[in-house]
Amino acid sequence: MPGTMDSVENKDAANQAPEQIRIRLEKRARILAEGRDPYPVELPITSTIAQVREKYDYLEIDEQSDETVGIAGRVMLIRGSGKLQFVVLQDGEGNRIQVMLSAKEVGADSLKSFKSDVDLGDHLFVHGPAMRSRRGELSVFAQPGEDVPAWQIAAKAIRPLPKTFVTEDGEEMSLSEEARIRRRHLDMITRQGARDMVRLRAKVVRSLRQYFDDEGFIEIETPMLQNIHGGAAARPFQTHMNAYDTELYLRIAPELFLKRAVVGGIEKVFEINRNFRNEGADSSHSPEFTMLEAYEAYGTYNTMATRTREFIQRAARDVFGTEIVTLADGTEYDLSGEWREISFYEAVSEAVGEEITPETPIERLREIAEERELAIPDHAVAGKIAEEIFEDAVGDDLWEPTFVRDYPVDTSPLVRGHRSLPGRVEKWDLYVRGFELATAYSELVDPVIQRERFEAQALAAAQGDPEAMVLDEDFLEAMEQGMPPAGGMGMGLDRLLMALTGYGIRETITFPLVKRL
Repeated sequence: MPGTMDSVENKDAANQAPEQIRIRLEKRARILAEGRDPYPVELPITSTIAQVREKYDYLEIDEQSDETVGIAGRVMLIRGSGKLQFVVLQDGEGNRIQVMLSAKEVGADSLKSFKSDVDLGDHLFVHGPAMRSRRGELSVFAQPGEDVPAWQIAAKAIRPLPKTFVTEDGEEMSLSEEARIRRRHLDMITRQGARDMVRLRAKVVRSLRQYFDDEGFIEIETPMLQNIHGGAAARPFQTHMNAYDTELYLRIAPELFLKRAVVGGIEKVFEINRNFRNEGADSSHSPEFTMLEAYEAYGTYNTMATRTREFIQRAARDVFGTEIVTLADGTEYDLSGEWREISFYEAVSEAVGEEITPETPIERLREIAEERELAIPDHAVAGKIAEEIFEDAVGDDLWEPTFVRDYPVDTSPLVRGHRSLPGRVEKWDLYVRGFELATAYSELVDPVIQRERFEAQALAAAQGDPEAMVLDEDFLEAMEQGMPPAGGMGMGLDRLLMALTGYGIRETITFPLVKRL
């Protein structure tokens, strides 16, 4: 019988659980045995905590509302003794309100049950009028109504809330940084900043979608599982599909499918969705992340630079009301106005004290890299070495929003060659606060040159480059149908949140992937 199995499992769990969990399991079992439900399916809720606070803010001390309300929230504080109990309830947005339970109003037996049944962390329903306490605290005074209890457990918490501690900086915390990442649900219960980040992220996504919709772009969804990984230089995750008995890849970028849509006549297209790259994880990289990519027929990398600046500035305005945002450390970061532009090769030349061009011998580039103690793999092409030097000598110091333009051709197989600078491509990377936020191209649309680039990538793969792209015959066939000139851009959404808030990537991703303990 289900009831028998439930009691056996609970008894076994109680015998093995830590003391507080064991006690809470015993309370759950007792409540069930008394014919009450610690997890009711429905409750007579009439108002949110926020609505009560707004509607009855006018109440004076000891004044009570004429009508009653039914509210629910998580128990964050219990105090009092004898015939009066004070409880603080918190809703999902962090709004709090005090609840008062007196033996006179709810009955002695009911108050006794409250004391024995309810713990910190439980979800609690309370019915009664709003009132202003003698200390000036807006409260709900628990009273039973017609067929409505004065209070009822809405969900019994078996695990206690984490204890609060104070850091060296005087900040009140409930969890260590590592625990906050691994137990995000606890982070959101105990820390307003975690709840705020979830809502901020949603507002940013809404702002981006609204921008592209206003500009006439169509949002589509492209495959997560792909026969051939492509669209970026990155290591893929591999999986097996039983139904087709074939090896598949989790996508590293949606680019090649979005370009197929442009070929098909969806001339302004974008997608916000997940990418997966089997690479390192640090403060600015996650193996699973959210990517925005957009393509515009008859646009260029200059078009996409303007659009990228516009939608980032709009997101800042929509979320914070200003283009000068306040970061986590309290400093301000200015995203307003036009943004700085620099040349990739000129920046490298200035940093190393000699002229570096696409014609600089690879041997000299390796010497410079060695002087800077950079680890360069044997298979690295000249452009890749130049990019490593740039990252070390320039990229980390680019604080203000900066477009770095015109990259090496041998590291950009999907980008159109520069119209006036040999050995370079029409590509920019956007840097903010020392990290790369976005990239954009004047897209390569000549299928003959694209095939040559893919063949060069295949050769690089044969020489040991694990990030080299694979020749995608289906994509080339689509390009041979005729792709109009286009500009394309990509940006990590998680990194945009980093730029707007100053937090690391594991804070901006609600549930980041972490190594199992």
